[in-house]
Amino acid sequence: MNLRNKKELAARTLKVGKGRIVFVDAHKDEIKEAITKEDMRGLHAEGAIRIKEVGGRKAKVKKKGRRTTGKIKKKVNVRKQEYVIMTRKLRAYTAEMKKQGKVSPEEVKEIRKRIRNRIFRSKAHLRDYIENKDKYSKSMASGTSTHKTKKKKVKKKKKK
Repeated sequence: MNLRNKKELAARTLKVGKGRIVFVDAHKDEIKEAITKEDMRGLHAEGAIRIKEVGGRKAKVKKKGRRTTGKIKKKVNVRKQEYVIMTRKLRAYTAEMKKQGKVSPEEVKEIRKRIRNRIFRSKAHLRDYIENKDKYSKSMASGTSTHKTKKKKVKKKKKK
């Protein structure tokens, strides 16, 4: 006796999986004759069709969430933030000096280039530069910079 179609009908009717449906052997003839969902509900009520309990673990174990690429919060590039803050501050100060007439438009261009190159350490350094332009222009022409640069160490390759 193939009761696969009846089992599928019972599973749909009782809203459980096919694996949980069990037909009682004593009522197999009645189950064969059942055609409608109503018949299946009636057989379940009589006890001809039983539903198995859900197998597996009863306690729900909380899974640890995995860290996917969308979950990674990257650290903010602190150096860039510091650069942006300092640059905006110095540019605003330069614009103010230009408005007051203490700095010419040509000098503003030169100062902005130096701000971009991180020549000035602070606003006080920029203020000192503007007040003592002549002294700085001579030192810049000779090649000595107020900006400290790091020298890269170059490894020499050994000849074979």
